[in-house]
Amino acid sequence: MVHEGKPLWRRSSRCGNESECVEVAVQRDWVLARDSKALDGPTLTFSAGVWSVFQDALRAGELQDP
Repeated sequence: MVHEGKPLWRRSSRCGNESECVEVAVQRDWVLARDSKALDGPTLTFSAGVWSVFQDALRAGELQDP
């Protein structure tokens, strides 16, 4: 989503009031991600398909530390 020409950034509800979170924004077929501690820092860009695979892996516990 875009708000006034800028990405509409969201944080996970699990983040609470912590400042060490990942924020995401959806723009057309892309998902943007950034570090909430560095709002003017670099942004990672993922295709919607790659982001979906990443989320599925998270839900399945495939990215857990051993």
